[in-house]
Amino acid sequence: MVGLCAPIIGLIIGGALGMLAGYFRGRFESIVVGSMDVLLAFPPLILALAVTAFLGQSILNLTFILGVLGIPAFMRVARAATLTLARREFVIAAQALGATHARILLRELLPNVILPLFAFFLLAVAVTIVVEGALSFLGLGVPPPISSWGTMIGEGRESLDVAPRLAFLPAAAMFLTVLSFNLVGDTLRALTDPRQGAL
Repeated sequence: MVGLCAPIIGLIIGGALGMLAGYFRGRFESIVVGSMDVLLAFPPLILALAVTAFLGQSILNLTFILGVLGIPAFMRVARAATLTLARREFVIAAQALGATHARILLRELLPNVILPLFAFFLLAVAVTIVVEGALSFLGLGVPPPISSWGTMIGEGRESLDVAPRLAFLPAAAMFLTVLSFNLVGDTLRALTDPRQGAL
């Protein structure tokens, strides 16, 4: 649940901020980029540990902090894609026909920006699963009795001599899941990267 919901927060908020920053440019872009740089200055895992320890262990708190930490990356992807598309012919034609900014953003830019964002979303899911597993392994992830691969690995660590499968099976499941999301995300990113093909 955390591995999917947290990236959705980053996708929605970061994607919207990135599109607005890449389209309107100017002072708004400087404010958004500057604020994201400030957020990126904090070590993500340490910040997640600190906030989780302060707010308490719950799925909502963990999902929220991991989602917030993903906003800068999604913002950069959306902004880069929007900057590439904002001066293309179809956007200029829509502006010449009197289309509003909202219509251009939603009808012209969003369908073209959503594919790179979705490719990055799959990669973000893989990273979030690893981070959530690490926090659960350290005892600061989702609280029991909710199951987590990190918690299973941590509990199975005590029985490595007797029953190593208790740690290796959840570790293998996490590895295969993360690998799958990475492979699909990399493939989709390569297909949607405009630099891979001629304009």
